[in-house]
Amino acid sequence: MSRWQTLLLSLALLSGPAHAHDVSHNQRLPTIGPAADFTLTSQDRTPVALHDLRGKVVAVAFIFASCADICPMLTDNMARVKTKLGSTFGSEIVFVTITVDPERDTPEVLKQYAESFGADLKGWSFLTGDPAIVHEVGRKYGVIARKTAKGDVDHTLLTSLVDPNGMLRVQYLGAGFDLEEFRSDLLSLLE
Repeated sequence: MSRWQTLLLSLALLSGPAHAHDVSHNQRLPTIGPAADFTLTSQDRTPVALHDLRGKVVAVAFIFASCADICPMLTDNMARVKTKLGSTFGSEIVFVTITVDPERDTPEVLKQYAESFGADLKGWSFLTGDPAIVHEVGRKYGVIARKTAKGDVDHTLLTSLVDPNGMLRVQYLGAGFDLEEFRSDLLSLLE
């Protein structure tokens, strides 16, 4: 593990995960605070703003399309959960995936990436935009990203749940979180 990767892991463990899901299912999920608003560009070149999704539960994840390991695992896991959400997906629960590599991840690249996972684009947006804005959005969600010498991106992998009122409720670190717990948490925020 490189020094940078060790630093990223240390920062990830010290920042976002302090608010990670650690309550029993019998308790309401904690409220971390207001979710940072953003307006970015979708895979279809349309603007998507978090405030326009009020009234829905939003899962916000960060990936990059040329990632060869953990990002595809996260996207595949989210696709599995999407399938189990049934009719609530798209109408009451939506997914937003934001690139950490906006220089390479154009809307066309993200659309191809989404299609490769069978993403239902009626309820799942893949977003990019001006690199400075995208990196600022990531930072506000606790995601630290840095290009490597090979052109890949080392980044913290956090998935955040935002409730229908725009409040950040829980964050999951990595891609190996319990998918049934994730599904259950999404549904519990509808209540």
